Amino acid sequence: MRAALSTLTTRGRAFLSAGVTCAVCAILLGQKDLLRVGVLLILLPVVTALIAHRSRYRLSCSREIVPTRVQAGQSAQVSLRLDNPGRVPTGLMLLEDQVPYVLGSRPRFVLDQLRPRWERTMSYVVRSEVRGRFAIGPLTVRLSDPFGFVELTRAFTSRAVLVVTPVVVDLTSFRLSGEWSGTGDNRPRAFAAAGTEDVTVREYRLGDDLRRIHWRSTARTDELMVRREEQPHQSRATIILDTRAGAHRGSGPASSFEYAVSACASVGAYLAGQGFVVRMLTDDVRAAEATWHDRGVSGPVEVQLLLESLAVINTSTRPTFSQTSPEHNAAGLLVAILGSCSPTDAASLSALRVGSTRALAILLDVGAWDRDDSRTDRPAAEQAAQLRAHGWNVVVAAPGDPLAHVWTDVCRPPTARLHTHEAAAQTGPAA
Repeated sequence: MRAALSTLTTRGRAFLSAGVTCAVCAILLGQKDLLRVGVLLILLPVVTALIAHRSRYRLSCSREIVPTRVQAGQSAQVSLRLDNPGRVPTGLMLLEDQVPYVLGSRPRFVLDQLRPRWERTMSYVVRSEVRGRFAIGPLTVRLSDPFGFVELTRAFTSRAVLVVTPVVVDLTSFRLSGEWSGTGDNRPRAFAAAGTEDVTVREYRLGDDLRRIHWRSTARTDELMVRREEQPHQSRATIILDTRAGAHRGSGPASSFEYAVSACASVGAYLAGQGFVVRMLTDDVRAAEATWHDRGVSGPVEVQLLLESLAVINTSTRPTFSQTSPEHNAAGLLVAILGSCSPTDAASLSALRVGSTRALAILLDVGAWDRDDSRTDRPAAEQAAQLRAHGWNVVVAAPGDPLAHVWTDVCRPPTARLHTHEAAAQTGPAA
């Protein structure tokens, strides 16, 4: 009885209080008609509460998100289907889906009634300007009787996940020449039957040949890993993403770190589309623990896994790159997307260049992202000169610089870029 009465609304409690008051007054005044009115006012909410409490609503809910993976700034549609497979019709229902605040306000729907063996479908749109992995749900249902005396609250347990990846910029189809991507003996080769140091592996998928299981990698990762069947002369590319919090400036989507994450996603997708096997490293991930991603046997799935990992990546507290394993060098093309870089960082990064054909670096002028920051950074030109001394081809990027232009510039050999700048300087005064 107590549990049933706890579902009374304000109207139901008001009727119950009025009925008790009428009954007491009727007894004191000896008015039988007033007593009948009081009993009626008491019975209406009490009986309604008991019936609603004992009713077994068999509601089921399913949720679908299309698409399940979007880029920051894009929209996704969430569809809810509510079924009533039971024999008891529902009353008025208020539906509210739990949505993270970054995806917008919580959607609410009102249904007059859901008859037995009927279903209703509702949909709404979510949109996020920030990347991340967001859980949508569960759905909360509030049921009310026709008189508004009782309100029951029920919550489903099902959830759905929406992955918001960084913005991927379409980069210019700038062909990486042989001197950048590696040719002949300098081009990395990977065979399924190669030595254990040269083999590339991936997670086991249903249907893979058990003879391809790589036991050493399986023991190290505690997951079944299989050798990847690759074609000879397959180009490799390693992308280094600087995630150190102290190396970036600004906050939110307009920070230098978000620019770097978007650049990493764009470069990774572009290189995979050009036939490269792509691997991403950060300042707190060892080269041996990174995964190669490509568009080979599994199509674009591997690239999507790279984008999903970038969707949830955060800044680290490590001060330098010193904890990156230099013994596992980066073979093939090496691309670094860096924040503020000290001479010590440049020396640490140079250890990864052993075995790489060429090294490209996009150096962010982090001071331009937040000029009010009290931290002082060395001029970006000085940092770039330090990296060039270690053999890097460097381009400095500032806020607002189109990533496509930055990528085209860094892909040019240094001599070609120097000639371009000299020609621009000569035509400038004449104009």
